[in-house]
Amino acid sequence: MKKLSVLIVIHNEESQIEDCLKTVKFADEIIVILDNCTDNSIKIVKKYTKTYYSGNWKIEGERRNFGILKCTKDWILEIDADERISSKLKNEIKQIIQTSQYDWHKIQVNNYLGTKLVNYGWGAYFGKSSYAGLFKKNKKVWGKQRVHPKIILYGVEGKTLTNKLTHFYCKNISDLFLKLDNYSSARASDLKFSKSNESLLRNIRRVFSRFWKCYFLRKGFKEQEVGFLIAVVAALYPILSYLKYKEKDD
Repeated sequence: MKKLSVLIVIHNEESQIEDCLKTVKFADEIIVILDNCTDNSIKIVKKYTKTYYSGNWKIEGERRNFGILKCTKDWILEIDADERISSKLKNEIKQIIQTSQYDWHKIQVNNYLGTKLVNYGWGAYFGKSSYAGLFKKNKKVWGKQRVHPKIILYGVEGKTLTNKLTHFYCKNISDLFLKLDNYSSARASDLKFSKSNESLLRNIRRVFSRFWKCYFLRKGFKEQEVGFLIAVVAALYPILSYLKYKEKDD
């Protein structure tokens, strides 16, 4: 029988980590990485697992890679505190890890803005339609970027799972703009660290290309006002990151 580790990396998630943990109790092992947590997250985590690690990581990929190394089972399911596994998805995961001849599988995602399910328009670093969330040990490595690290996957991709993961991406519109502020600040640090050869003109062009991708190619227009808002936020991300980078460089 193949066994499953669940990996959750968190920072001050006392308001939602328990709801997440309740949906992954079926796993053979739950690993939680507490990154600079100063709230009551650890008290909640202790109710569901004895395997947790506290630390302070400046690079997202480093803390995620640390967590992956701590997983001991055949397969790893990687999720975040704002995500939930339904009973149907749970059963599909349990079946996949016993029968799959492949090395990793994508999981489709239902993204919520508040209580509203938003099906279209996500992308360009905001929301995700699917992700490589179920993989065998030693088949996934995160990059060293501070925000949205690049991912290296080894082996052969299997079929995308049918049932979708529930992702409570933003509590409200203000939360969406808070993510824009945080993501762009982290991206600015990445640009400074990598000494990237960015230009104002290139990032102005990205404003239009990102909006086009989210609103038209990814059909954000079907979500009406919300789809327009997501496209605007995605469009602002590169230029805002660049301007913050230039501010740091001054």
